[in-house]
Amino acid sequence: MTTHQPPGPDELDGMQPQLSLSTEAARTLATTTKTEPQMQGITSRWLLRMLPWVHVSAGTYRVNRRLSHTVGRGRVGFLQNGADDVRVIPATLREVPVLRGFDDTGVLEELAALFVPRDFRAGDVLTEAGTPVQEAFLIAHGRLNRYATGKYGTEELLGTLADGDQIGDEALGQADLPRWLHTVKATTAGTALVLPWPAFQDLLSRRPGLVAHIEQHLARTSRPTNTRGEASVEVAAGHAGEPTLPGTFVDYDLSPREYELSVSQTVLRIHSRVADLYNHPMNQLEQQLRLTIEEMRENQESELLNNRDFGLLHNAAYDQRINTWSGPPTPDDLDDLLSMRRKTRMFLAHPKAIAAFFRECNKRGLSPASASVEGHDIPAWRGVPIFPCNKIPITDGHTSSIVALRTGEEDHGVIGLHQVGIPDEFEPGLNVRFMGIDDRAIISYLVSVYYSAAILVPDAIGILENVEIAAARS
Repeated sequence: MTTHQPPGPDELDGMQPQLSLSTEAARTLATTTKTEPQMQGITSRWLLRMLPWVHVSAGTYRVNRRLSHTVGRGRVGFLQNGADDVRVIPATLREVPVLRGFDDTGVLEELAALFVPRDFRAGDVLTEAGTPVQEAFLIAHGRLNRYATGKYGTEELLGTLADGDQIGDEALGQADLPRWLHTVKATTAGTALVLPWPAFQDLLSRRPGLVAHIEQHLARTSRPTNTRGEASVEVAAGHAGEPTLPGTFVDYDLSPREYELSVSQTVLRIHSRVADLYNHPMNQLEQQLRLTIEEMRENQESELLNNRDFGLLHNAAYDQRINTWSGPPTPDDLDDLLSMRRKTRMFLAHPKAIAAFFRECNKRGLSPASASVEGHDIPAWRGVPIFPCNKIPITDGHTSSIVALRTGEEDHGVIGLHQVGIPDEFEPGLNVRFMGIDDRAIISYLVSVYYSAAILVPDAIGILENVEIAAARS
């Protein structure tokens, strides 16, 4: 083992003496150049930026609409206690149009017990067009396509069915011997809950209240309507001479939807010693408040999409939801989404869903254009910008949704709701209120933001669901 010996006189002669102050020593006296506190969770928040915001002076916003006779299809829910024990949740049977508003829970439970689970495989045909209806189906899991014979005898794909969809209840409006209008074929393996038609007829014979409810539904939906299901307005056109003109009026929905402003709040705490002594070159309170507000705005955008009461993903009409044709988002899927409404102003998608769409465009040799929005080049399809939003959830790690929006009150679209001019307002709809100093010298501020969103008419928003974002293996 060797020991380190101090340098001898000869060695000292060869070393250069230190001629100036070292940087390590100088840094102890110097003021560093520093940034403001950084935050990785800040996103572009395009939804907050692009929504037109409407001032709600009374805290509640009412959406009045024309009376509609067409009841949209909801999604039935299921309970699964193992692969072979799948049951329908009785209360969710009210999502079937003919059972909407039916309040006899006992009958719903009896009806739910009649459904029997049945597995199907890819390629299985569940219904054949023109054959008698013997069963009704609730799709618990899986994907199916609906086909019809076209004008020239070819088979045409009409759309897809997925989890929670129903087929067969439309037979109630047909003659004594109802027949299937479409062929339904499975594209994936899955499970359906099947209601034998004779069992349903037997239930009807024992439950006159259910019969009366269905008859009322059929009478209501048989009234004249326009293409959107709204009560029609009688207008004479193309007449000559002096015929008697029809009288009419525009009926209103007697139970309009009301949106109350929601709130996100937090208490910001800062010690008085920090606020007093450590404010140069940056004010500690300002920086704490800035980062807190950034986080609250991120939460606000998430709530506008995911809140079950007013969030756009949960409040979009079921007949405005479609599934992809093949799994990943293709140009055909976005075209279908566009065709469901006029004046689509924006798409909103998770960045991984946008990447999946670009992969499909690359496969077809397509190059999506871009749109200039607030000085940014945003990818676009058919001239409609596709904004990234990581608040749209990814389900099971591989599926997401793409949202299409028409915005603004003038276009009967989607709007944001807030109230400006609130006490101690710091930003529109957001206030910061001093709460005092406690006995530990901690200063507290209450930070609140008030907001909501309203869908003025159902077709203002559409959703492409079950979008596969995972890249396929080559």
